Amino acid sequence: MTDPKTARMLARYNQWANRVMFDAVAALPAGEPEKPRTTLFKNMVHTLNHNYVIDRIFQAHLEGRGHGYGARNTPEHPPLAELWRQQQEVDAWYVSWAGSSPKLDETVHFEFVGGGAGAMTRGQMLLHVVNHTTYHRGFVADLFYQVPARPPVTDLTVYLRDIPQP
Repeated sequence: MTDPKTARMLARYNQWANRVMFDAVAALPAGEPEKPRTTLFKNMVHTLNHNYVIDRIFQAHLEGRGHGYGARNTPEHPPLAELWRQQQEVDAWYVSWAGSSPKLDETVHFEFVGGGAGAMTRGQMLLHVVNHTTYHRGFVADLFYQVPARPPVTDLTVYLRDIPQP
């Protein structure tokens, strides 16, 4: 389903799009990223925290270990700067992992956080992580209009146009 070249591109794209979004959120007026809003995850930072938690959960699945999370988000989120530091770590891990020629068609069995057995190939897990973060970056982008501010563009087409591909 996902070939090694595509896996590497997807991991790098996700890393780039996260950087673009975190930079834009950090550039907002003080207090706006944490301001309570009408949205599923309360505010911009808590939404980005949800992405981070899911990234870590699937990293643990890919590594064949437990992740320690009891939910798909934590009750509180760290400050934006700390979350960005943590997000950069997990993004770098995915880029490195995708570049290590993983067995993308190998099925991994795991337990979903909400309960129940799961099984996905490694390639499907990477595709899920990228698709999931794209979806929720969209939530954050929509919240920019409540500031009001213009959200950044994190489309794959922009990445492919602007970032040289190895």
